[in-house]
Amino acid sequence: MDTLRGIESFVKAVESGSIAAGARLLGISAAAASQNIARLEASLGIRLLTRTTRSLALTESGELYFAQVRNVLRDLELARSNATLQHDHPQGRLRIAASAAFGRYVLAPMLPAFTARYPRIACELSTTDRSVNHIQESVDISIRIPQQLEDGLVARHIASVPSIYCASPAYLHKAGVPDSPEALREHACLAFKVAVDGRLMPWRFVRDGVRFEAPIRVALISDDIDVLARAAVNGGGITRLAAFVAEPLLASGQLQQLFVESGRADGQALIEPLDYYLCVRDRYELTPKVRAFVDHVAQNLRDDWRP
Repeated sequence: MDTLRGIESFVKAVESGSIAAGARLLGISAAAASQNIARLEASLGIRLLTRTTRSLALTESGELYFAQVRNVLRDLELARSNATLQHDHPQGRLRIAASAAFGRYVLAPMLPAFTARYPRIACELSTTDRSVNHIQESVDISIRIPQQLEDGLVARHIASVPSIYCASPAYLHKAGVPDSPEALREHACLAFKVAVDGRLMPWRFVRDGVRFEAPIRVALISDDIDVLARAAVNGGGITRLAAFVAEPLLASGQLQQLFVESGRADGQALIEPLDYYLCVRDRYELTPKVRAFVDHVAQNLRDDWRP
């Protein structure tokens, strides 16, 4: 057991970049993690890490040892979860990271039914549009848009959510209703900034099989989609919202949808949807609790969003 604790502390320290960061992931003190690693080194008779006040580096022996044991913890968790599943139900803490709007509007309403069905799973949902590191933040599964995808992740396309261009009736009465994507350059546009790279989310359409980006005149930029929605409601201009954000505001009359006829005749522009992906670090992360969550999300998404 002492060896397992030492391996756990060692692997987490290397993956997160420091003993203190690894200790936080394990819920123990940095001193305890350091002692665990020291006992592991003593039992092996080798030094695994070179420690300084500011950094941590693997020795040559440490690199060889890390390559051999890095998957041990995940293998043990997978074995434990699979064994448990034979006699019980999926269990443990499930850490989920999702883009902020999807987490708020889509996942949050789904979670009560999931936790009721799997009472031994404790869910932790982080809603953020920044880049999330599965290892350093102990994330089991994340839900991302294409701009957030990274090499090495195992990604499953789960949803194509309609994009809706909209503005308040008051704004459209004052500025007029654009009759094509090209007309957006004459309007005040409220644009979303992607936190991962700082770029604006493009306003894309497809016409006669050709994909293109509409030219826009930016009046307001925000990295919070709810800010853009509220600005649009209050007459700030035209914005692009996912259907799950826009539909309640359309139903209440606070916003009016644009390009409703798009895609219904030759020469008209189809609006490109917003795609979402379920992501895990690798196949070792597909534990029973993760599989249960993936199945639950897939079963509860709207039929018209399925890719």
